[in-house]
Amino acid sequence: MSPSSETMVAKVRRFNRLVTERVGALNDHYLARDLPLGQARVLWEIGNDGCDVRTLRSRLGLDSGYLSRLLRELEGAGLVSVEPSGRDRRVRTAHLTAGGVKERALLDHRSDDLARSLLEPLPVAQRDRLVEAMREVERLLTSAMVEIHRVEPADPRARFCVREYFAEIDRRFSKGFDPGASISADDDELRPPRGLMLVATLRDEPVGCGALKFHRDAPTELKRMWVASSTRGLGIGRRLLAELEAEAARHGGRVVHLETNGSLKEAIELYRSAGYEEVEAFNDEPYAHHWFEKRLRRGASRVAR
Repeated sequence: MSPSSETMVAKVRRFNRLVTERVGALNDHYLARDLPLGQARVLWEIGNDGCDVRTLRSRLGLDSGYLSRLLRELEGAGLVSVEPSGRDRRVRTAHLTAGGVKERALLDHRSDDLARSLLEPLPVAQRDRLVEAMREVERLLTSAMVEIHRVEPADPRARFCVREYFAEIDRRFSKGFDPGASISADDDELRPPRGLMLVATLRDEPVGCGALKFHRDAPTELKRMWVASSTRGLGIGRRLLAELEAEAARHGGRVVHLETNGSLKEAIELYRSAGYEEVEAFNDEPYAHHWFEKRLRRGASRVAR
């Protein structure tokens, strides 16, 4: 690790220490209640409508053993009940008891007070700066939680992404979208050695995808680029694109081709900013208005997890 990276790590650690101190994470009686922060966070995440345990584990990034211990402690305190789901008894669902609802409301009230205590000592201009800085930190930390995986095209996460992609472009294209009328990118074409597919996940939920079709003596085709609207602005599309280019280079590709529809203006902006140049049409894709090409640098080696 370079000296500059070591300096950045030290700054992150200092920031973490300040935040844990300032928000009371070190106190076993978080917000002056008889709950540590971990239990309070689980109580808040369950919410008034309840939440299945698997979703809780994913949202909070906890291993099953630790989450089970937190839930048992909350059950022992009379704040939570955990029972098999009525729809699928293999799935356990956590619900707040009447006492849990009351405790969660009190924690919400005291959390508001804590937030005010962070802001009130500051002049208005500094409050604005702090809130804006927090928003940016939240965005960047969320972006850092996104993982990119190489998956089978039949993987449920890939299926979800492709369905959402088709549904979105069907809404946005002036004449709708029929997959059967478009140039194919079938499962067999997106499996090695003919191709591959990547899926981006956030807290184990699929939020983006992209795929490649390999050709021995022709440019690699980039297909199925999509990012969920709820996570746009986190740089997921650019990361997917970079990973796909690295995979293309690793498989011997020297040129990447893609085509896109004129209504996808944000995608066109992404491709241009990533070094793609508009070229003459190289296929007869009926939904395309723009055709792009990029020559890859030799030696690219980034590989998706």
